[in-house]
Amino acid sequence: MAKIIITDCDFENTDFEEELCRKAGVELEVFQDRTPEAIIEHAADADGVITSYGEFPRRVFEALPNLKVVSRTGVGYDSIDVPAATEHGCAVCTAPGYGTEVVSDHAITLALCVLRRINEIDADMRNGVWDYARTRPLGQVRGRTFGVVGMGEIGRATARKAHGLGFKVICCSRSLVPGRRTPEGYDIVTYEELLQQADVVSLHTALTKDTFHMLDAERIALMKEGAVVVNTARGPVIDTDALAEALCQGRLWGAGIDVFEGEPVDFDSPICKAPHTVLTSHAAYWSEESGLELRTRTTQSAIDVVLGKRPADCLNPQVFEG
Repeated sequence: MAKIIITDCDFENTDFEEELCRKAGVELEVFQDRTPEAIIEHAADADGVITSYGEFPRRVFEALPNLKVVSRTGVGYDSIDVPAATEHGCAVCTAPGYGTEVVSDHAITLALCVLRRINEIDADMRNGVWDYARTRPLGQVRGRTFGVVGMGEIGRATARKAHGLGFKVICCSRSLVPGRRTPEGYDIVTYEELLQQADVVSLHTALTKDTFHMLDAERIALMKEGAVVVNTARGPVIDTDALAEALCQGRLWGAGIDVFEGEPVDFDSPICKAPHTVLTSHAAYWSEESGLELRTRTTQSAIDVVLGKRPADCLNPQVFEG
């Protein structure tokens, strides 16, 4: 019988995954340890792996030559050495598009909460204070420019929603040529121009060596005084300490952050003490609807591969050729 293991997950239980595997005639085992050493130990006799945050460097694939698939509950894959997986004939699957609407919803929500200082007014109310003036200045949408960094599916959905609310939208992306316009009519600018022009900078890029700390102290200095930073992409695309310092110095209006350089976040870190922030616990990807889609697609991809079928979403389909 083919065997799949779950190395780690954020779900309350794995009943759903177990039922899908049972119906497919596939054995499923679960443990909670994302380290390469634990994965090598527990997956020694596994045909497939389902993971959320598991670390899969080259040595994992070298130690597990019979592994056929790693299926990740998400879109990003920076924790998986895809070239190494390909060399060892292991498919790497993700679930592109599953969270497009909910992540873009979350990005817009963070931006509005920061502009309107909703969490700060709410905190006052709960402490018996009826005085919105304490939290001023309060912002509005009209007259502000929303900058989208990265125009993949989530970036485009965020741009669409920001435009619908009344923001002027500008964008930048590796695949777009500055000086032109997108089919939707958004001005395409360079990253530096976006930082200089945008009142809200919303990050929607993958984490690569080129995007690591792409928003650092030097680039924050290019931003408008009173700008808002939103990050629902990957924590390390921002130098979080530099962002916290800018917030404490009052250079920025505020920040809405869902992802952090280390997760779970260190609650003693400067960003957790910085003013005018809305912080969420890597929650942007989750709604009950998106969660069901994510779990279904991730598990089905693993099942398909271990049963000799081609999955719907695979980063390295060449492993099935020849």
